[in-house]
Amino acid sequence: MCCFRKRFNLFFIFLALDATPIFSLTDSSNQLSTNYLENAKKPEVFDWMVKIRRKIHENPELGYEEFETSKLIREELDKLGISYKHPVAVTGVIGYIGTGSSPFVAIRTDMDALPIQEMVEWEHKSKVPGKMHACAHDAHVAMLLGAAKILKQHEKQLQGTIVLVFQPAEEGGAGAKKILDTGALDNVIAIFGLHVKPEIPVGEVASRSGPLLAGSGVFEAIIRGKGGHAALPQLSIDPVMAATNVIISLQNLVSREADPLDPQVLTIAKLQGGDAFNVIPDYVTIGGTFRAFSRETLEHLKQRIEQVIIGQAAVLRCNASVNFFEEENPLYPPTINNGDLHKLFVDVAGNLLGINKVDTNMEQDMAAEDFAFYQEVIPGYYFTLGMKNASSFEPVAPLHSPYLVINEDGLPYGAALHASLATGYLTKYQRGIAKVVGKYHDQL
Repeated sequence: MCCFRKRFNLFFIFLALDATPIFSLTDSSNQLSTNYLENAKKPEVFDWMVKIRRKIHENPELGYEEFETSKLIREELDKLGISYKHPVAVTGVIGYIGTGSSPFVAIRTDMDALPIQEMVEWEHKSKVPGKMHACAHDAHVAMLLGAAKILKQHEKQLQGTIVLVFQPAEEGGAGAKKILDTGALDNVIAIFGLHVKPEIPVGEVASRSGPLLAGSGVFEAIIRGKGGHAALPQLSIDPVMAATNVIISLQNLVSREADPLDPQVLTIAKLQGGDAFNVIPDYVTIGGTFRAFSRETLEHLKQRIEQVIIGQAAVLRCNASVNFFEEENPLYPPTINNGDLHKLFVDVAGNLLGINKVDTNMEQDMAAEDFAFYQEVIPGYYFTLGMKNASSFEPVAPLHSPYLVINEDGLPYGAALHASLATGYLTKYQRGIAKVVGKYHDQL
């Protein structure tokens, strides 16, 4: 009976380990991470990543249209001898390196471009009018492929399986949610992702434990009245006046109803009415976004936005309908970093870059990121990677700017961090199990 109870307790300890691995870096793990960075800087890897990044940059594709990008990724994986699944969520690719068995840890990149006309004149400028990789997803893909190339060289040392997630449609298309809906990541127990940040110097990273980025939603409302001549407003029902009333009232949701210590933003960025100076239109369209750091707050804002729009339109005799685009653009949850994975990130990044190059108290941001969908079901960690030339004092263009320029010297750091975090997780996970097994084996 005594042995049975100990084995019974050991079973539940294994279950606990599955949810909360034990992390403690070893000298061998440190050395492997250092080797990853050295390998990523070698010309045969660095130049290869640069070539891939520039090819993708020249041929940007919007969400769920990344067919050529996906084809390029698959061709490179074939050359590396890495198996994969495709298509996943239309254009997505899921690759596998390692034993093929558990534990499974994922590293993710996004692939889609933005509907922006590039204004930077250089040899590899976008060849597609009105489309640009203005959010650096071309660099993200190159770095994950770089990590794959390095990891494949060390595949026999892996103590589990690393899952490569090449995801479509991060920019508003909720590609992460579609990846999850396919079941392709059902066995994954941890996931890591990164985003370049042009304002941080190359060789530096930033993140934090807990809430990092806000969740967000979008909406559009049509306010209908009765058009007429500007000289005879009494014969019309003016939707322009109703829309202005609605816009002002919506701002009260944050300034008067929200807790000042709970960050929220509601922005009206779209306002369209009539075309003539002297004609009151039949309807006005408004639209915008709302953002907060909890799903509960997002759901509350969504409910109140609809109530306010319909109610305030009715005050001025108008009818209103509100569309939250739930099918094509569901609510993005907030990006919340797992505490245990934060510890691993600090150890790995500190060893690789130097602890003084790791900002662990990054300011929270009201921007949203669909990596958060993964974090709702899998312990996940998201961080930012520096791309700024430290010796330059020139101002840098931000993400989503038509003037964005990527410093390709940052690519090896992203590739090495991807590889180091994934292998570090697998190593520590296995060491955690071995530690517990050894302890209880002595007592049986």
